[in-house]
Amino acid sequence: MFRIFFISIISLCIFSSCRESVDPEELKVYDGPVNAATNIFLVHSDSAIVRSEITAPRQLEFQNGNLEFPEGIEIKFFTVEGLLETTMRADRGFFNKEANLYRGEGNVQIQNLIKDQRLQTEEIFWNQAEKKIYTEKFVTIQERQTLFNGTGMEADDSFSTYKLKKVRDSRTILPGEGI
Repeated sequence: MFRIFFISIISLCIFSSCRESVDPEELKVYDGPVNAATNIFLVHSDSAIVRSEITAPRQLEFQNGNLEFPEGIEIKFFTVEGLLETTMRADRGFFNKEANLYRGEGNVQIQNLIKDQRLQTEEIFWNQAEKKIYTEKFVTIQERQTLFNGTGMEADDSFSTYKLKKVRDSRTILPGEGI
C-alpha cells in the first residue's frame, strides 16, 4: 500500500512539474500600430489662418505618438492671404512626435507654384516649428529654365528661398525636358 502511494505521489510530481517551453518570440512586446485611419485630412492653422493641409490615403499611429503614412503623403502650404503656394508629395511619410518632425521618402516632389520652382529628391524633412525643409540627399531643382543638381538643401517651408549645399552642376533645360 505504501509502495502504491509513493509511486502515485512521484508520478503526480513528475507530470505536474512538466510544462511546455515558451518561445521567447511570443513574449515580445507588440510595437506595431495601435490605430489605423484612411483618407486623412489634417489642417494646421495659425491665428485662424490655414497654413498647411496634410492629406494621405492611410495613416498608422503608434503607441509613442509617431505616425506613418505608408501609401504616401501630400502637404500643401498656403500664404498668409490663403493662396496655395507650395505642394510637397512623397511615396511614404513619417512623423516623429518627440522631435515634431515630418519625413518624406521615396519619390519626393516639391513645387512652389508662385515662383515656378520644383525640387526632386529621395528624402526630405519638414520641421514645422522652425518652418524649414531640408535634406542631405541628392537634389535636383528646376527654377524656370535652369536645372541645379547638388547634395543637401535647406529652404523655408514654402520653398520660396533655398540654399543648395554642394552644387554639382547647373544647366539650361532643353525643350521638353524638366522634372
